[in-house]
Amino acid sequence: MAEGKKLVIVESPTKMRSIQGYLGDGYEVLSSVGHIRDLADKKDIPAADKQAYGKYSIDVDNDFDPYYVVSDRKTKTVAELRRALKSADELLLATDEDREGEAIAWHLLETLKPKVPVKRMVFHEITKDAIQAAVGNTRELDLALVDAQETRRILDRLYGWDVSPVLWYKVRTGLSAGRVQSAATRMIVDRERERMAFVSAEYWDVEADAASTGSPAQKFSVRLVRVDGGQLARGTDFDDTGSLKKAVVVLDEARAASLAAAVSAHGAGTVSNVEAKPGTRRPYAPFTTSTMQQEAGRKLSMSAKQAMSTAQRLYEKGFITYMRTDSTALSTQAVQAARAQAVSLYGDAAVPLKPRVYASKSKNAQEAHEAIRPSGETFRTPASVSSQLDRDEQRLYDLIWKRTVASQMADAKYETTTVTIETVADGQKLEFTASGTVYTFKGFLEAYEEGRDEKRGDADAAENQSLPIVHVGDALSLADAEAKGHRTTPKPRYTEASLVKALEEHGIGRPSTFASIIGTVIDRGYATKRGQALVPTWLAFSVVRLLEQHFADLIDYDFTAALEDDLDAIARGEQKRVEWLRQFYFGSEAQVGLRQVVDNLGEIDARALNSTRITDTATLRFGKYGPYLEVADPANPEAKPRIVNVPEDLAPDELTAAKAQELIDAPVAGDRVLGENPENGKIIVVKDGRFGPYVQENDPVSEDAGVDTETGEVVEAPKPKRGAKKEAAPKPRTGSLFRSMSVDTIDLDTALALLSLPRVVGTDPESGDEITAQNGRYGPYLKKGTDSRSLESESQIFDVTLEQALEIYAQPKYGARRVSSALAEFDADPVSGKPIRIRDGRFGAYVTDGETNVTIPRGQTVDQITYEIAVQMLADKRAKGPAPKRGRAAAKEAPAKKAPAKKKAPAKKAEKTDAEKAAARSAAAKKAAATRAANAAKKKAGS
Repeated sequence: MAEGKKLVIVESPTKMRSIQGYLGDGYEVLSSVGHIRDLADKKDIPAADKQAYGKYSIDVDNDFDPYYVVSDRKTKTVAELRRALKSADELLLATDEDREGEAIAWHLLETLKPKVPVKRMVFHEITKDAIQAAVGNTRELDLALVDAQETRRILDRLYGWDVSPVLWYKVRTGLSAGRVQSAATRMIVDRERERMAFVSAEYWDVEADAASTGSPAQKFSVRLVRVDGGQLARGTDFDDTGSLKKAVVVLDEARAASLAAAVSAHGAGTVSNVEAKPGTRRPYAPFTTSTMQQEAGRKLSMSAKQAMSTAQRLYEKGFITYMRTDSTALSTQAVQAARAQAVSLYGDAAVPLKPRVYASKSKNAQEAHEAIRPSGETFRTPASVSSQLDRDEQRLYDLIWKRTVASQMADAKYETTTVTIETVADGQKLEFTASGTVYTFKGFLEAYEEGRDEKRGDADAAENQSLPIVHVGDALSLADAEAKGHRTTPKPRYTEASLVKALEEHGIGRPSTFASIIGTVIDRGYATKRGQALVPTWLAFSVVRLLEQHFADLIDYDFTAALEDDLDAIARGEQKRVEWLRQFYFGSEAQVGLRQVVDNLGEIDARALNSTRITDTATLRFGKYGPYLEVADPANPEAKPRIVNVPEDLAPDELTAAKAQELIDAPVAGDRVLGENPENGKIIVVKDGRFGPYVQENDPVSEDAGVDTETGEVVEAPKPKRGAKKEAAPKPRTGSLFRSMSVDTIDLDTALALLSLPRVVGTDPESGDEITAQNGRYGPYLKKGTDSRSLESESQIFDVTLEQALEIYAQPKYGARRVSSALAEFDADPVSGKPIRIRDGRFGAYVTDGETNVTIPRGQTVDQITYEIAVQMLADKRAKGPAPKRGRAAAKEAPAKKAPAKKKAPAKKAEKTDAEKAAARSAAAKKAAATRAANAAKKKAGS
């Protein structure tokens, strides 16, 4: 970098390229690629610091001092930043203006230790004007925001590393507990509990077609609402136990059918009331992070993670403002841009006289940025930018653009008319109603209509049907009356969108973290997706039950929300980090601390935690391999309970007593005996295992054992006497069935062929290596030494000849043989110089140049990938660097020091150089040789 340039550090490679173009030659813009360091793992802490930092990488007895390290994958990044800083005359830290971004900037400052002036540069959109304005309006680092982020990181480490091990020991290894993750899991489980306890109620009503007797007649639908003055029951009149909440008339099928027949027979009614009510609807506020995730889920079927990832790309490419925000406020220029665009599209009447102002609900003014909106002083229309965006980016930009423009538009005006019709049938006075809504002025609805979460039951919403003009006293005809039956329904399961909404309403977590939290809940196996719905697993029930019984405060919604308020207070400088952490961890007179809870857990009955009573004899248990029913024999309570598998796709609320009995009564498919292996006399059976059907070769049974000829189950010989030496039995040979095979139809010859795999195809005449054909996890393949090649079908395992195998191996593994299998091909990548191709891989389609692979995001098709997009995807992947290898210790540096005024971290001992280590080993060897010589001399003298 030339002398006199200013170094700008951002956290994103994409953002780096955009900003460099706006700042020009006087600046060099580099990326930290996110955080450069984090709390150390236990293995990364030197022995000298183990006692203080070893448990959490946090010294809880020394003001919760953290031990930070730079990971292996960031050492190259840090080295590059240090080199650039040596020739810079100023450092601008331009990471995002939120807690996380402020913490990234602070870690950069602590690690790089610059000797030039340092300024904090912040912006909310990546446009030329915004970036140039940010350069001229810098500020100091906000240590209160840094404290808030560090407090959250320490809090999550203490919570997770204290509570998660309890789950490992009592539920299942590999589980995790987290401050927001656990609360979100509890929400999903609580909703399923409500569904399990729900009792459906049945009610009936009558619907008919009404028409004016004038000409021309106009039909419209009417619904029976009162019988002899008594209001008919609707779904909202029943509670979750199936009981009525108020006095209403409940029709059964017979009575409803009788009334319907009577109405059709009578065929006439009179208008008794016509009521018209005007109304208005206000537009929705511009998007916050939370509302954007919700709408993207409802309208675009995007997961929270997908929505945030897409928004991140739009922001970094300069199309929208910063997408992590709690604010609904718009800048003056944004308001003017939205109003101007609304007028140009929908006319002068589309906007109110005064601009609309939306109050922010965020308590943290420092993080209350502008709402999410299109960037710039003039909004680019979705059509004008479509060629620059991929499919997901286009759809989300269109949603953000519409929401922003609509937020500054006029109210929608409507009129709802309700017509009441009376008739007498079967000796009873009946009242029917019909409702219709007509918009007299659509206003903001011309641009945008917010999506809705799934509604429960049949809410009495106005029907959007067109009603004829009628007056009180008019005679109407009633025809085609029909009895309609209804059942109440439980609350719908959470979707990602509705869960985000619930978390925000409870004040739990930050909207910017919802996507990762929901992703963790799914990845840990606490919930699965059925369509858009989040279905909890029985594993989640066990985890939540343990947390509720032994960590009640930590999983309490109000307590979890209060933690967020406290973190906001720390970010505003109203609370002190150390004092707050001390109270949370060690407790106080008014609050029990985390350490006290963990140290006084007492006995935890793991079996009880993993059990749910379904019937008097059947108990759902969650074991190592998933859920199963343990069925006791009421006639013989001492007998060993019977085990019945529960289908993995059966939701907890679907395991009713009736369904449990159905599973219990289902015939058991035992192992089927196929015959005897003529070569060794062993018995061949076919089994249906947890990982699919397979055949197995069992040892011949002794005189004291046998095989049940009906089920194929081996009856074991008596166990050896106590004290007898037990020899480990060799594992029986097995072979998985091909996908084209069935447990019911496989024969002995086919089973023997499967057990003979891998099949030796022949020997390569050039290398002398044996070539085998076999079936693997990812399908059939050939193997020669360490070189594997895929086969096209399972049948080739038995049919492929040596000549065919040699022909397959003669083709280049990544060359001509695979070119034809590419889904798309482009010109050479400008960096690697190799052709870019799109292939179909294990995890879906991906872009590759033979060196770098990038999976195509879900929701984006191969046809949408252009050469430019492919080049950008590969460049972004290279900028991120390789993923860290498992088992390798992260590169460590001395425990990080905060600003001197805040805290001082202990010094770390310098590591010896290779030369020093070699000299030490040589000295030790010489000393050992001298000791041996002295001992030998003493021994000789003594003899």
